[in-house]
Amino acid sequence: MTLDELRDMVAAGTIDTVVLAMTDMQGRLQGKRIAADYFLSDVVAHGSEGCGYLLAVDVDMNTVDGYAISSWESGYGDFVLAPDMATLRLVPWHPGTAMVQCDVAHHDGTPVSASPRQVLRRQLDRLAGLGWDAYAGTELEFIVFRDTYEQAWDRDYHRLTPVNQYNVDYSVLGTGRVEPLLRRLRNGMAGAGMIVESAKGECNLGQHEIAFKYDKALKTCDDHTVYKTGAKEIASQEGVSLTFMAKYDAREGNSCHIHLSLRDGEGSPVMAGDGPHGFSQVMEHFLAGQLACLRDFSLLLAPNVNSYKRYVAGSFAPTAIAWGRDNRTCALRVVGHGSSLRFENRVPGGDVNPYLAVAALIAAGLHGVENQLELEPEFTGNAYASDAPRVPSSLRDAIEAFEGSQLAADAFGKDVVAHYAHAGRTELAAYDSEVTDWERRRGFERL
Repeated sequence: MTLDELRDMVAAGTIDTVVLAMTDMQGRLQGKRIAADYFLSDVVAHGSEGCGYLLAVDVDMNTVDGYAISSWESGYGDFVLAPDMATLRLVPWHPGTAMVQCDVAHHDGTPVSASPRQVLRRQLDRLAGLGWDAYAGTELEFIVFRDTYEQAWDRDYHRLTPVNQYNVDYSVLGTGRVEPLLRRLRNGMAGAGMIVESAKGECNLGQHEIAFKYDKALKTCDDHTVYKTGAKEIASQEGVSLTFMAKYDAREGNSCHIHLSLRDGEGSPVMAGDGPHGFSQVMEHFLAGQLACLRDFSLLLAPNVNSYKRYVAGSFAPTAIAWGRDNRTCALRVVGHGSSLRFENRVPGGDVNPYLAVAALIAAGLHGVENQLELEPEFTGNAYASDAPRVPSSLRDAIEAFEGSQLAADAFGKDVVAHYAHAGRTELAAYDSEVTDWERRRGFERL
């Protein structure tokens, strides 16, 4: 919606609240609800403020020492939430509500470099310098339970009841069992300005996916974060719960496959050409860059301890750093022909921060283009059983690769590398200090 349309709706009394939101390190929307009249009179022109700790906390919102951006020593001051009016939209699942997403800036107007939206903007600017724009699509899977979020919390997330008791992958009957929820999700997101493609069942019990049409990379990531929040809010309103966590149980995890392609200033595809497989030279170099950088950049694709538990042979989550034409055993799957030619990175799970992941894909591709990397031959067959390099198997390995990477420092800046490596170490330290249910079951009596 446009700003003028918002003004008209506020004047008519149909909108009274504007959600002002930024995306934090964990990929969550954070911000405040603002009276619509005040938003129009003050916030549109001057922005608002948010505590700098929003980019310096763990998943539980605990303040964490060691960040340069915000600390007790600096007094945990504010930064500026600068609304991007291109993101203004209705929020149909909340009465009288609109939303606008924000860039994060210091008080002198300079961007906060560690803000996920800014990390992506920097890579998009690099692409623009070559006359290209990135288009992306993200495919988020989730598992739905008949328990409310409050019930799940009270049960410590044990013995929850999935909405389907068997594998409903592509099952029309299986999706029909939960269609009232899926329909609300589809229609709600359409009302929020997204183009919905489809809903389908997935392999795990109660697992589903709603797909949206690709768009410019920044808009795709903005929509992704709104959808992820909105899906949880709508599920709560329906008396159920859903999770996007990468690996909920021993069955199939929740993936977030990311598709990426490039276009030039006239909107023509850049990746298609007359080379082998219908690739342009740009596509060959760009894809070679993905292979060269995937280990170094995996922290931005898989940011949590739980992320790495997806990577199991035969699970449709990748273990091998290889590319193949329509080969789901590879980390990089090339699909489409001509103008639809693109690659799919299958490493991210449902817990991914889309801005950071898409920024990583663009930075990797640019590394390949700038250095004219040669693309290795297509992998055919079962990549799980290959001797190809492996996706990092733990968060610890990913942190070490990212923190020690000159490629990452060159692409994102040393400050961003230090920021997200510290976030990874914080997550890892929290996990290392916990005693798990598995340890109790294994050792209480028998050890």
